[in-house]
Amino acid sequence: MTKQLIFTIGCASLMLLQCARPSAPATTTTSPTAPAEKMTTATAGQADYSNGLQLGEKAADFQLKNIDGKTYSLADVKDAKGRAPKGYVVTFTCNTCPFAVGYEDRLVALHNKVSALGYPIVAIQPNDPEVKPGDGMEAMQQRAKDKGFGFLYLLDEGQRVYPQYGASRTPEVYLLDNKGILRYHGAIDDSAQDASAVTVNYVEKAIAALEAGQNPDPADVKAIGCSIKTR
Repeated sequence: MTKQLIFTIGCASLMLLQCARPSAPATTTTSPTAPAEKMTTATAGQADYSNGLQLGEKAADFQLKNIDGKTYSLADVKDAKGRAPKGYVVTFTCNTCPFAVGYEDRLVALHNKVSALGYPIVAIQPNDPEVKPGDGMEAMQQRAKDKGFGFLYLLDEGQRVYPQYGASRTPEVYLLDNKGILRYHGAIDDSAQDASAVTVNYVEKAIAALEAGQNPDPADVKAIGCSIKTR
């Protein structure tokens, strides 16, 4: 057999092998469907918190418009007895987050209890109303009237205040003492979705510790809620 014939037979065999080999299945790349917006659980403050208010630091004061049309700072806040507070339960919340809505009755009850002790709630709505029209001033006024808010409900117009605190969720709490020092940060209690299942109210526990001259323990708990909406 000549070399030329051997070469020809070899090439033919190779071509047959290539034809017999099953082709690799085509792969398709599909983009995952973007999930509908949902409430998320995150370490309180998450990315913003590292650049925001830390435990033991003094909170920046603010000048924000309340639902009564007046502008308030921390210095203007009084407790249930009209006295200068022992502290402030600064709570970032809104009208449109299901978690925040689920906490409204609890916030009213908490304010009634802790404001009498000298720690009134100061609620701040941080969402951009252009993104969430249900969080505009008129909607805030109506919600406060419907739910009987006895606390200030301030609009963070221009979204300048919440980044200073490092807030990223609604609701999210910053318990300050009477010097404006952050003593507790995070969740209100241990049952974000079911008020009847609450076993620990972290804010009340932190206030009790301050009243006893102690540091709150825990002092930082995961905040569970919706992300703050910006443009």
